[in-house]
Amino acid sequence: MTDPTAALRQILGPKGWLSGADAAPYQRDWLNRYGVAPLGVARPATTVEVAAVVKACREAGLAVVPQGGNTGLCGGAVAEQPNAVIVSLSRMAAIGEPDLDSGSIVVEAGVVLAALHEALEPHGLMFPMHLGAEGSAGIGGLIGTNAGGSQGFRYGMMQDLVLGLEVVTPDGTVWDGLRAVQKDNAGYQLRKLFCGAEGTLGIVTRAVLRLYPTPRQQASALLVISDFAAAVSFGAYLRGEAGEFLTGVEFFSDVGLELALKHLPDLAYQLETRGDVYLLVELASGSSRVPLDEILNSALEWGMEQGLVLDGALATSGAHRAQFWRLREEQPEGQRLEGEQLKHDISVPPGAIGRFVEAGAKICHEILPGVRINPFGHLGDGNIHYNLSPPEGRGDFDGKAGQFAEALSALATQMGGSFAAEHGLGRAKIALAERNRGLVERELMARLKSAFDPLGTMNPGVLVRSPQ
Repeated sequence: MTDPTAALRQILGPKGWLSGADAAPYQRDWLNRYGVAPLGVARPATTVEVAAVVKACREAGLAVVPQGGNTGLCGGAVAEQPNAVIVSLSRMAAIGEPDLDSGSIVVEAGVVLAALHEALEPHGLMFPMHLGAEGSAGIGGLIGTNAGGSQGFRYGMMQDLVLGLEVVTPDGTVWDGLRAVQKDNAGYQLRKLFCGAEGTLGIVTRAVLRLYPTPRQQASALLVISDFAAAVSFGAYLRGEAGEFLTGVEFFSDVGLELALKHLPDLAYQLETRGDVYLLVELASGSSRVPLDEILNSALEWGMEQGLVLDGALATSGAHRAQFWRLREEQPEGQRLEGEQLKHDISVPPGAIGRFVEAGAKICHEILPGVRINPFGHLGDGNIHYNLSPPEGRGDFDGKAGQFAEALSALATQMGGSFAAEHGLGRAKIALAERNRGLVERELMARLKSAFDPLGTMNPGVLVRSPQ
């Protein structure tokens, strides 16, 4: 039998094919819960090479697993079987010149989000996607999981920021949909179909992204809130008072703040008061004439008068603003350094956040008394990173991880929300999807998968179950 790796080596050259120990860094997911050693890792440098790799794998009956920065939390970018080739887009990291008049840019899928931000700075433009993993997350992976980030409620999810795509389909052909137009109603919106498909329908190789002018001014505040119900009420007031200038409303709890301050000694908490809940609020405008500080100050005064806000401070400089954001962004790291944890990526309608946190806490303490609950996330769009640490003095969850996942997923579903807000389903949440989503919805997804990938070779076992 012909060795399929010989054909792949010939296509990719010495820099483009990794195997054995060289492939180990690509093998496991970020949480080290999923992934087996693949046949090898393909690192194509062009779309032509991606297409050739996919064709060669299809002819050899090999599974293809697209991989970006591999920062997802659901095991969707690693192999589940040794007869698979991981296709890393890390060498495809070209950033085109931005179209200043149209507000768009063409980038390759391996571009790291932080690198895109840096490249846009001299042009007075921004790509409004910010998240904790932006130093390693690739554009292709963000498209595959339909990422949202801290400004999702203002600018939308990734599907709202993608104008066009180039995709290598499961049979190795290339769909050229690199159109930089917002209005294109010539049939099914294929570009949106690939957003959130987690590489199961094809490999995104290039994208046209929507850009926005960099704000000329920003106003940020860190607030201490009495409880989550008060945070929801104050958030609703902010949406009405600040309107289109409101670009970020992040929340975190005192549990998370304490863990971050404990394990990251360079963090600084500068308010006099501690509370159960904290809000990080940010306003931005492209005009220097908008009185952002006045709007934010007025909202803060109203919140204090209503008893919703206990304490607060406005950032006085860019460095001060960065300190506020670090308190929010280091929440995952503080909990990671504490030890064992369980992550749940939940979304509910924003008005239900307080009710979810309260009901979720009751459920979790019934499952495991003393469990430490660290909810943080995006108040504007209802995304809750509902993370758990074992009770003080314990190093594990007594084998109850599955109970937590099932109960919290069911609760989110009952409240009209989702158990997969930002990281997709991957391999980890397929069973949850089948129990919490309707049969028709799951069958429609399976039919789509079968239509695009009848042989089931493109990222099998992700999003929908592989055929038995």
